[in-house]
Amino acid sequence: MTGRAKPLLDRETILTATEDVLRRHGASKAGVVDVARALGVSHAAVYRYFPSKAALQDAVTRRFLGRAAPVLTAIADSADPALERLRAWLWHLFASKRAAAVSDPELFETYRSLLGNNSTAVVEHVAELVSHLTRIVADLDVERPETTARAVFEATTSFHHPAHSAEWSDPDADERFARVCDLLLAALT
Repeated sequence: MTGRAKPLLDRETILTATEDVLRRHGASKAGVVDVARALGVSHAAVYRYFPSKAALQDAVTRRFLGRAAPVLTAIADSADPALERLRAWLWHLFASKRAAAVSDPELFETYRSLLGNNSTAVVEHVAELVSHLTRIVADLDVERPETTARAVFEATTSFHHPAHSAEWSDPDADERFARVCDLLLAALT
């Protein structure tokens, strides 16, 4: 008996295929059936891992948002001086978001649309980022570290929020970001 070998299926394989489908079709036209077709499996096989299109989109959104998290966590938790950590953390966040937008613009645009649909994933992502900043800012002996951390996050929004991604390729983007970082760090010392 001859036949096609069934592909190995797991969450990561499905999420990678979902990214490919999203890249080609966009969020509105990419469904579980499209992902299953791309994998050469039945849609029921995908539903075993993700019970709905919304669950699949939530998982792929969380995967996207979490890509920079290990490095950001390492920077926040390092033993370096707080101001050095803060500058490095802010630069890495900006650089990682910009790299995602520049290296794969079609997928980044799809993620922009998905982010609006996945408010829980976004709220949790922002909370994680602010917790990193809070740990860094707490080492500066400010009165209210979490409030200060949120202010730093909000002050740099145009350098990490996807709504501003068109501005990130401006030739002076790095210089503008450096000025914002210098101002924030000077205010915190």
